[in-house]
Amino acid sequence: MSDGSDLILARMMSLHPKIIDLTLDRVWRLLDALGHPERDLPPVIHIAGTNGKGSTQAMIRAGLEAAGDKVHAYTSPHLARFHERIRLAGELISEDHLTDILEECETANGGIPITYFEITTCAALLAFARTEADWTLLEVGLGGRLDATNVVDAPRLTIITPVSVDHQQYLGETLPEIAGEKAGILKRGVPCVVGPQEEATLDVIEAKAAKLGAPLLVHGQHWHAFEERGRLIFQDENGLLDLPLPNLPGPHQIDNAGAALAALRHLGASGAACEAAVTKAHWPARMQRLAHGPLVDAAGTCELWLDGGHNPAGGLAVAATLARMPQKPTHLILGMLNTKDIAGYLRPVAARAQSLTAVSIPGEANTLSAEETQAAAAKAGIAAGTAESVLAAVRAIAEKDPGARILICGSLYLAGGVLKENG
Repeated sequence: MSDGSDLILARMMSLHPKIIDLTLDRVWRLLDALGHPERDLPPVIHIAGTNGKGSTQAMIRAGLEAAGDKVHAYTSPHLARFHERIRLAGELISEDHLTDILEECETANGGIPITYFEITTCAALLAFARTEADWTLLEVGLGGRLDATNVVDAPRLTIITPVSVDHQQYLGETLPEIAGEKAGILKRGVPCVVGPQEEATLDVIEAKAAKLGAPLLVHGQHWHAFEERGRLIFQDENGLLDLPLPNLPGPHQIDNAGAALAALRHLGASGAACEAAVTKAHWPARMQRLAHGPLVDAAGTCELWLDGGHNPAGGLAVAATLARMPQKPTHLILGMLNTKDIAGYLRPVAARAQSLTAVSIPGEANTLSAEETQAAAAKAGIAAGTAESVLAAVRAIAEKDPGARILICGSLYLAGGVLKENG
C-alpha cells in the first residue's frame, strides 16, 4: 500500500533531470509563489558541515525540548520514510499534512523544473511557517551557500560542524573551496558556533565572518569539550559543565556535543537542558545497536550494529568508536555509493575488522557492486567476500563466528534499507 505522499514525491523526482543542481533561483521563485514562508519561521538555527550535522541537531533538539520548548526540525536524507525529514513542534509530520503541503507546492510550482530537494525543502518551510513552535532547526542538505535551506535572512544562530572532503563534484576539490561553500550560511551580525576544523578551513570561515561582522564561537578558542574520567567536560566563558558522556556512542560525539552545548549556552539554556542534550538525543544509524527484528534474530548470539557514515571522516569515526568498545572479533557488512571515496573510508577501519562482506545497496542506481566493494576491501588488506543481501551476510557471519560483533556500514541509504527491513 503506497501512501499518497509517495506518489507525489515520485512525480517530484521527475521535475528536474539532475538530482543536484546548486543554485537558489528555482527556490526563490517557488517561495515567492507560496507567499514567502521562510520569512515567518520561529527563530532559526542553521547547521552546515560535512560530518556531525544530524547528531549536533539531535542534541540541540533534545536540550531545547527538555526546557519545554517546541522545536521544528528539518534533516536529510531520510532513512526509512520521507516523513523523518520534517518534524513539526516535536512530532514527525503526519501523512495527511505531508500530502497536503506537497500538493500545494506542486501546484504552485506549475510543472517548472525544480529539484526534488528544492521543492521538498519549500514544503518543509511552508509547514514550519504554519505551525507554532519556539525554534526551527534547519540542517543543510549539501554545501551551504547555494543549498535550498539557505534562504533565511537573519537566523538566530548558525553552526558549522567539522568540514572534510566530500561531494567534491559539487563543492570543490580542496578543503578551502569546500569550507567557502559551508561558510555561505554565515549572515551579517549573526553568531556562528564553529566545531573542530583544520587550519585551512578555519582561516576561510574566520575571513568570511570578519567581512560580515559575524561573531564566532570557535572550538579550542571560545569553548572546549573533552572526556575526563568517563565524563564529558565542557568549558566556555560562562564556566564549566561536568556532564555524563553522550548517549550517542563514539569519541567523535564529544565534539558534536561540544558544538550543541556551545549553541545551547549561547541561547541561555539551563544546566538541566544541557545535560538532556547529551543524554536524551536520539539519532538512528549512527553506531546504533539493533536490539530486535528479523536481522537481530538472524544474528543469533552476535551483536548487531548499524552506522551510516560514508566518507573518510566517517571511517575514522567508526574506527575510533570500535577501538573504544570491548574487544571482540568485528565483521563488517559494507555497501557504498560509487560517488564516495571507498579507499579513504576503509583505510582507518581496516585494522579493526576481521572480515568484510560486500553487498550492493538495493534500489540505488549509484551503488558500487558487491564485487567492486570486495576488490576495494581486499586492496585495503581486509579479508573480503560478497553476499546477495544483508540478511544472507548476517546469517553467514553468525554461523561462522557466534558471539562476534557485526557492523553494517558505509551508507545512509544502506542503513535506511536495513531499518526498513528490520522493522
